[in-house]
Amino acid sequence: MMAQEHTQERSIDERDREVKPANDNTCPECQGHITQNGDNGEATCESCGLVFEDNSIDHGPEWRAFTSDERDEKSRVGAPTTQLMHDKGLSTTIGWQDKDAYGQAVSGRKRAQLQRLRTWDERFRTKDAHERNLKQALGEISRMASALGLPESVRETAGVLYRRAVEQNLLPGRSIEGMSTASLYAAARQHGMPRPLTEFADVSRVEKIRIQRAYRYLSRELGLEIKPEDPTQYIPQFASSLDVSDEAERRSRELLEVATNNAVHSGKSPAGLAAAALYAATHLTNEQLTQETVSEVAHVSRVTIRNRYQELLEVYKENDQPDR
Repeated sequence: MMAQEHTQERSIDERDREVKPANDNTCPECQGHITQNGDNGEATCESCGLVFEDNSIDHGPEWRAFTSDERDEKSRVGAPTTQLMHDKGLSTTIGWQDKDAYGQAVSGRKRAQLQRLRTWDERFRTKDAHERNLKQALGEISRMASALGLPESVRETAGVLYRRAVEQNLLPGRSIEGMSTASLYAAARQHGMPRPLTEFADVSRVEKIRIQRAYRYLSRELGLEIKPEDPTQYIPQFASSLDVSDEAERRSRELLEVATNNAVHSGKSPAGLAAAALYAATHLTNEQLTQETVSEVAHVSRVTIRNRYQELLEVYKENDQPDR
């Protein structure tokens, strides 16, 4: 008798162990779908109603929101850290709205007091020369990246490079503007999105030659492993600005591929080669494009375009590329 009761208890225990989902979404009894009820913390089968779990812990927020605005208002966490702020975005600031907790405008005397508090808050946030340097440089990087249309990833990398330069004491004798521009130029090349140095000089407050010197110095001292520029990386940008056809863009890549295989690109400006390849490709596809237009977009001289154009077509014809 006792053996029979023991067998029954064991079978009940085994059944309890079996009443667990084989996976997270399938009921082992009827193969139905398992749903989670956030109100009572239960996991139940939609088909047979079997309860697998109750009073489960909800690891989400204790509040409910139905729109993105409500979610932003109720969230008690701040923005992620960023390399583009001197304090990485960890500090707080006094709001500029000049309103009280009820949304009402404050008096003139209170506004003056808040302005003084903002001034002192700003001074305490940049209490030494190191932080003031970072604030100015990172602001310059953000401004130039915005003017050039560079993505957030490039800006963050530029911020990291500039911080490394500051930590290694590379700035004495160098201008903040020059080193910040060099950091952004290096970051763009690291991400495979090079731009002509002239474009950086146009949005910077320093001359092109000083940017070149700062970039070489930064690259050497930080040991940056930056691959030589590939002329084909300039093709999408130039083709978009010049509004050429897809066929012309494809032919320009063919021209550059032939030139690279025959070492014609050695010692030449990548931007100049890309501009000349696009100019030559439009001639092969019977599109109207002037040297002056290409020169303005690529920031290279018309003489450079003419010279590279002749070299590219010569090696292209020597290799018997079909004229399609």
